[in-house]
Amino acid sequence: MTLAEDNGPERGGDDLFAAEYVLGVLATDERQIAARRIDTEAGFARLVDSWEVHFSPMAAAYPEIEPPASLKPAVDRRLFASSSTATQPSAGLWSSLGFWRGLAAAAVAALAIYVAVPYLNPPVVAPQERLVASLAADGSDVKYLVVYDAARRDVGLSLVSGERAAGKDFELWMIEGKNAPVSMGVIPAGQTTHLAVTPAVQQKLAQGAVLAVSVEPTGGSPTGQPTGPVVAAGDLKGI
Repeated sequence: MTLAEDNGPERGGDDLFAAEYVLGVLATDERQIAARRIDTEAGFARLVDSWEVHFSPMAAAYPEIEPPASLKPAVDRRLFASSSTATQPSAGLWSSLGFWRGLAAAAVAALAIYVAVPYLNPPVVAPQERLVASLAADGSDVKYLVVYDAARRDVGLSLVSGERAAGKDFELWMIEGKNAPVSMGVIPAGQTTHLAVTPAVQQKLAQGAVLAVSVEPTGGSPTGQPTGPVVAAGDLKGI
């Protein structure tokens, strides 16, 4: 069992579940559950709305870019081309309430990912160059959502919950297999922050890694290795 499996989104409650829905890191079945809850539970829908607003500052570091002209035709083909021999969807499909609800859910998911992860560039970036992670741990109220952009060598962190104690800092670590943790830096204070990624760490992240947050003295670990408890951890996954 990996750290991410041991500290999955089911342990974070509705707030983290809503945040992961907006960020686009949920599995298909979990997304369907979230979409149904948005339709039927006003409280959960408000959580989703608040996280869409919360994640919007992550876009501040990146310039607005016009999507390529080929994007909409490609999306239309994916949504409406039922087979190579059929060019028009059946009347039953167009009149199906379930179809339109599914299409609306897909549109909401696409918008949420665009708000939270505005990394659309021509040419299209390979999926493995945009990775996300949900960091949490049993017995800890510290939870982070992470977006790693390999093209910009940047890690964006959004604090879901938890506060650092006086005289302490949170430090982000990369754990590759059984190798010793590698520090990615002290996490700046704030609800939404960014860390630069060195080329050496970037190469390791591309091969798959676990991210973890430890509690350290102000300024970071004095030894180059975690000295305090690990309060959140999770696997990076492609989106």
